[in-house]
Amino acid sequence: MDFGVVFQCDPPASAVVDLARKAEEAGFGYVWTFDSHLLWQEPFVIYSQILAATERVIVGPMVTNPGTRDWTVIASQFATLNEMFGNRTVCGIGRGDSALRTLGSKPGTIDDLKQCVEVVRELAAGRTVEYRGRQLRFSWVEDGKLEVWVAAYGPKALAATGEVGDGYILQLADPDIAAWMISAVRRSAEQAGRDPEKITFCVAAPAYVGDDLQHQRDQTRWFGGMVGNHVADIVARYGESGGVPKALTDYIAGRKGYDYAEHGRAGNIHTDFVPDDVVDRFCILGPVEDHLAKLEELKAIGVDQFALYLQHDAKEETLEAYGKHIIPAF
Repeated sequence: MDFGVVFQCDPPASAVVDLARKAEEAGFGYVWTFDSHLLWQEPFVIYSQILAATERVIVGPMVTNPGTRDWTVIASQFATLNEMFGNRTVCGIGRGDSALRTLGSKPGTIDDLKQCVEVVRELAAGRTVEYRGRQLRFSWVEDGKLEVWVAAYGPKALAATGEVGDGYILQLADPDIAAWMISAVRRSAEQAGRDPEKITFCVAAPAYVGDDLQHQRDQTRWFGGMVGNHVADIVARYGESGGVPKALTDYIAGRKGYDYAEHGRAGNIHTDFVPDDVVDRFCILGPVEDHLAKLEELKAIGVDQFALYLQHDAKEETLEAYGKHIIPAF
């Protein structure tokens, strides 16, 4: 199992670069960031600094979207970083949540997502695509390569992931829900004539190592609120029995709204509807042995990477604990 870490691009950007360097030293193979330009700093600028300050980590957004940048611009950003640093990027992408909603827009369509995946991947690899009725290619790309991993929860998005994604990102660490979601992506890939074994499965969730479980819950409860935004969309589109596990949809019954000014923040006051048991299921909390046990469960159902969100008050301590006790075990 590979390990990644997910940061917000809070200023100063130099602090994010420093944490990325410490993550590489601890044994993490991937460094991800949020991508929401009205809430945080521009990630692609920071990626160049992370790549320059490290030797082997792969960087990318968790996640970008087809709506805030032209697709050719997204591809050019990745291709440029890869030319400079040797194909050390990965593109995580979804329909869009905070980046679009804070602009007053809705998440993009599944069709746009699928088309964007193809355009970005092919252009970044130096191949020709048809885009806006024109044949386009980056003539300066040589030996380019880019994997595009799709983040999804709903039935249509899961199907699209199996059809076009190089990887699948599930933003929660509940083994039962993860098994259901992974099976749906695998099934879609098979129906599309693709080899599901070639899809990388990534689970992303907050992780906090320590003994004060209630404090850890309070520091990571924001995550259930963030996931709840996507779940609310699924329920609005498909109804409460709309093709995803009830363990994912039941808990949002008490959801009253969401303030994106507190998106991904520990102590978010708009996530008090998230009960402790959901926090425990969605995140990985507790002492080292509890992390090892849950990660073994995830590995057994086919998870290839665990990417831990570090949006709490023990970032460096958790990085150190994973580097010393958890990553070596895998």
